Amino acid sequence: MNRNTTLSCLKRIAQSVAAMFLLTSCALPEREEVAAAPVTEIAQGTIEGVREGELNVFKGIPYAAPPVGDMRWKPPQAPVAWDGVRETSAFGPSCVQPELPTTSLYYDPPKSMSEDCLSLNVWAPADAKDAPVIVWIHGGSLRMGGSAQPTYDGSAFAQRGAVFVSINYRLSIMGWLAHPELSAESADGVSGNYGLLDQIAALHWVRDNISAFGGDPGNVTIMGESAGALSVTYLMISPLAEGLFHKAIAESTGIRAIPELSRSAYGMPSAETIGGTLAAAFGAADLEALRAFDAVELTETATKSGFISQGTIDGRVLPAQLIEAFDEGRQAKVPLLAGVTSGETTAYRALLPAIPNNAETYEAAIRKSYGDQADEFLRLYPSSDMEQSMLDALRDNFFAWGVERAVHKQAESGQPSFMYVFDYCYPAASERDLCAFHAAELPFVFSRIGDPDAYPPNWPVPEGETASKLAAAMTDYWVSFAATGAPQSENGPPWRPYSDYEAYMLFGDEPVAGHNPMPGMYELNEEFVRRRNEAGMQWFLRVGMNAVPVCGPESACQ
Repeated sequence: MNRNTTLSCLKRIAQSVAAMFLLTSCALPEREEVAAAPVTEIAQGTIEGVREGELNVFKGIPYAAPPVGDMRWKPPQAPVAWDGVRETSAFGPSCVQPELPTTSLYYDPPKSMSEDCLSLNVWAPADAKDAPVIVWIHGGSLRMGGSAQPTYDGSAFAQRGAVFVSINYRLSIMGWLAHPELSAESADGVSGNYGLLDQIAALHWVRDNISAFGGDPGNVTIMGESAGALSVTYLMISPLAEGLFHKAIAESTGIRAIPELSRSAYGMPSAETIGGTLAAAFGAADLEALRAFDAVELTETATKSGFISQGTIDGRVLPAQLIEAFDEGRQAKVPLLAGVTSGETTAYRALLPAIPNNAETYEAAIRKSYGDQADEFLRLYPSSDMEQSMLDALRDNFFAWGVERAVHKQAESGQPSFMYVFDYCYPAASERDLCAFHAAELPFVFSRIGDPDAYPPNWPVPEGETASKLAAAMTDYWVSFAATGAPQSENGPPWRPYSDYEAYMLFGDEPVAGHNPMPGMYELNEEFVRRRNEAGMQWFLRVGMNAVPVCGPESACQ
């Protein structure tokens, strides 16, 4: 091959390579620019989160020091600072909790749990500035659950302009134990309420740090469901939470009498007596011996022993019973949005007494317990369908009366208050006779429709266009309430305050505005509870066939 031939071949090869490079370059899509991981500075140090679309997400941020060792059963302490950049891309462990039966509708075991669990998570619009803040308090009877549960993803709230925070707090015996020795070592002479003190510590952290995420510390809404909603009402009467929040959302709260620290009340032993009895069940001679037990063993044994996770009236964290505090106007004067599901107790049939064999037996029992209220009770909860009536009566005693009472009292105090009833029975729930069951509204509030991975494994999954539209409206209402104190949505009608002739919103196949949500329910249960409260009797779950007359079990007095 001569020189000219060689040059010609090389030229053709070069042209072919260039053409191949050009074709390859044209075939490849233009590389998308990946947003850098968000980095921000908080009081403890620098944190790095993750970018999810237009949102900045930070998970597992400690808001208090680990409550372990000598700090077990003590108020939460300030979180430890760090040097360098702390990665916050994964949820922290849930707090120690007992196992649920695998068949439970609410079975959702945490991926990890630990005593070192006082962390929180933040979802924020990347461009957030002075955005409304929502602090989510999970439910679970104050003994289970956690902020890492998939249902509680805060993206839908942040996509609508809010900064969403979810928190963990101590559960079961680790969060709610009162004991004489614990009171003696406390500078304030009190014990119990550690889970509630955790929530208050988280609110302090939000006040001091949320502006770093674009949130407005002067516009904070506390929000919870079930035990989280009960926590919201606790926070509304706690002097230690005063000024830390500016609005409240309570989904399926209840109002019940709870133990007082050192004296018996409402037919219950004192909280310290309950704690002492529980410590004896462990064979613990003193507090040091009790602290030596493993947290999981403590929690499981406490559960098997029947320990009830609840607040304690200690005069400091919780100064009075909820019913008394709201009657006396001692609750936080903030806008309130609260509601109930129409089928709250469909998942709690085990709490019902045996269904009577006939209507006569049912009616006789009601007349014995309700006296001059019996006719009204039987009108609302008739013997024509005893099982449904018993479910409805339990629902109203457990949840609906407490919800409407809180809304009613808040309206009386001059604050905007809004009530809802969730009544949507989607196909998967209907097939299992679980229409509008307790917590059924959560996937709609969080706009988590159609994704099986967003719910506990035994949960009936809502799907379809109707569910999606309802969810969009509900999330709109919740976020706008947090922003302005007035719930609004382009996907639903105007939501009038309860003070407007007992106005409320019915969430069925679509939102429908109405008045007087459950005619007669509030009035009957208000009088029923008033009489028992004045007599120092417990009323919670003692309703219908389980009710006890005020004057004693043998007389049909009022």
